[in-house]
Amino acid sequence: MRVIKMNKIDSKAVKEKIASSDFVTQTSAFIKKIKNREYAFELSKRTVIFMAFIIAGVIFGDQLTKMLADRKLMEMQSYEIIDNFFYFTYVHNYGMAWSMLDGARWLFLIITPLALAGMIYFFFATKKHEVLTRYGIVLVFGGAVGNYIDRLLLGYVRDFIQFYIFGYDFPIFNVADIAVVIGMGMIILEIFIQEYQIWKLSKSL
Repeated sequence: MRVIKMNKIDSKAVKEKIASSDFVTQTSAFIKKIKNREYAFELSKRTVIFMAFIIAGVIFGDQLTKMLADRKLMEMQSYEIIDNFFYFTYVHNYGMAWSMLDGARWLFLIITPLALAGMIYFFFATKKHEVLTRYGIVLVFGGAVGNYIDRLLLGYVRDFIQFYIFGYDFPIFNVADIAVVIGMGMIILEIFIQEYQIWKLSKSL
């Protein structure tokens, strides 16, 4: 029987390598900037309060409409608003749109907090003129929290808004999803605007 000799791991060297990594260095610098209020000059108190109200409004509106759908409709029950176009159809979504990752609750419970932390990081990394991106992140954050509450407390997300457009049955969604889509749209729009401005500037040189 062949015995494979394992080299002893130098824990001190591993700790030093982790401490000197780019991720740890950047994260430490980011936390230090927040503590020193280096971002304060870019965000007024009124703006912070307004953004907090948007997040709270998205979460409250999302949970309220889900609660009403839960009380008024049974699961898989559909209520017609506009024939062949708009319906309230109540479903329990255990995955993503189109039933992707169905049943992977643990995955969403782990990924969502990491995604929220990433949003906070990128929010503080934005510049003062990137208004669309900042408000986009705020909307996405509120929507993500709204759906996370469902997954955490119920094990599934409550969806109830359904559209048929040109005969295509879109995935059933909720108010939190609307906030996420609008927020992502704002972020993408600002990226296109910035790229266009850079392109226009390069042409003028």
